[in-house]
Amino acid sequence: MKRSVPLFYSALLLTAVNLVLRMAGTGFQVYLSRRIGAEGIGLLQLTLSVGSLAMISGIGGIRTATMYLTAEELGRKNRPGLCWMLSGCLRYSILCSLSIAAALYFLAPFLASKWIGNPSVTGALRLFSFFLPISCLCSVMTGYFTGENRIGTLAAVEVAEQVFTMVVTLACLFFFAGTDPGRACKCVIFGSSTGSCLTLGLLRLLYRAEKNPRGPSIPVRRRILQAAVPLALADTLKSGISTLENLMVPKRLSLAIHDPLAAFGRISGMVFPVMMFPACILFGLSELLIPELARCSCSGGEARIHYLLHKSLRVAMLYGAVFAGILYLCADSLCQVLYKSKEAGELLRQYAPLVPMLYCDAITDAITKGLGQQKQAVRFNIFTNTLDVVLLFFLLPKLGMKGYFLSFFLTHAINFFLSIRHLLGFTKQKIALYLPLTTAACAIGSIWISRHIQGFLSSFAYVLLFGSSLYLTGVIRGEDFRWVRRLVRAK
Repeated sequence: MKRSVPLFYSALLLTAVNLVLRMAGTGFQVYLSRRIGAEGIGLLQLTLSVGSLAMISGIGGIRTATMYLTAEELGRKNRPGLCWMLSGCLRYSILCSLSIAAALYFLAPFLASKWIGNPSVTGALRLFSFFLPISCLCSVMTGYFTGENRIGTLAAVEVAEQVFTMVVTLACLFFFAGTDPGRACKCVIFGSSTGSCLTLGLLRLLYRAEKNPRGPSIPVRRRILQAAVPLALADTLKSGISTLENLMVPKRLSLAIHDPLAAFGRISGMVFPVMMFPACILFGLSELLIPELARCSCSGGEARIHYLLHKSLRVAMLYGAVFAGILYLCADSLCQVLYKSKEAGELLRQYAPLVPMLYCDAITDAITKGLGQQKQAVRFNIFTNTLDVVLLFFLLPKLGMKGYFLSFFLTHAINFFLSIRHLLGFTKQKIALYLPLTTAACAIGSIWISRHIQGFLSSFAYVLLFGSSLYLTGVIRGEDFRWVRRLVRAK
């Protein structure tokens, strides 16, 4: 059986689940924005940014390391070694997460008052620290099952977690939070944490049901440290820079506009969720590419690696171009329906042209991790994140939200250029400039024509025009349709 078939159907299943979960998450974000307003959303984003830094530090790179090492053991057909590998990863996670949780608990008052600027979120940060070890252990188990390619199992568990999280969070918001942003932060964190508890329990039961043979002890400590520690240091530094950026933005914006927290809430809590919503389909593909490429790398499947590289980047480019046009044309209508905010619609239209680059960057990052090139990719991320902080520090007081956009565009473009150049150099592959340039020209022309049509009908016109122009210019050919048909019909 060809490996492309299970990968395709696994990606299809994970895509469907991601789509459902992202729809639920976006709907929940809309509900929150109407309940606590843009300023409350801004405060929630700052609190979750600090929590995200603690989470990434507590995970310590072990999720990706677990996924990678599991795929390696399976590639070597050494299933008895999985028990020792997973035990080592769990011990590593417990040590890291407990240390970070203790630090977050005692530093919560300082972080709330000095970093976030609102002491009312102290309780939310301490609540986050209490559940942090459980969330980190949960990430180890999801990494293990992803490495095993048990996507159906993960899909069912993720749906159960999301439903449980939503029910608990909504109940807490209704009976406890009211319109208070500080209490809303506690409710969101509590609901998410209880969902992690459910996921951890279910995945542990499913792991025990596997009854993996336990072979003789194998050395795993060094392999775990070599895989996880570089990722931990790099991810923590990257997250720290990102958190610094989020905390700095409202303060520097206050020198240029009157409602900095509301502006930050609109861009981070309204625009970005809508802009990245279609990417949930690509995230399913990227999640599977890491273990798939790790297995190919171990077994010497160079042809398979080159095939996946070109196909994945091409799909991401075309997919991103489709939704860039749709988001650009329907920005006002979408944000009016979801948030009743004209300002959010204007921001979404401004950021929509960047969608193809962001989607391709996500796939490039997954391929890089799957080929064991995490260190180089992380160096690029750290460099561009640091550059972003510097640019925001100087641009926000002078240009306001235009400075935010300029910094966002420059740093993400530089990061994508560095990442794709390194990936192509490492794999000794080339991408013809004809494809991205022609795709961009077709998208721009289709948008220019479709913008004269009112309402959501413009998006249908754009898709029709864009698809036709791609076929006429040879970007999409008959063999592409035959490739899709072979995947769908494969037994």
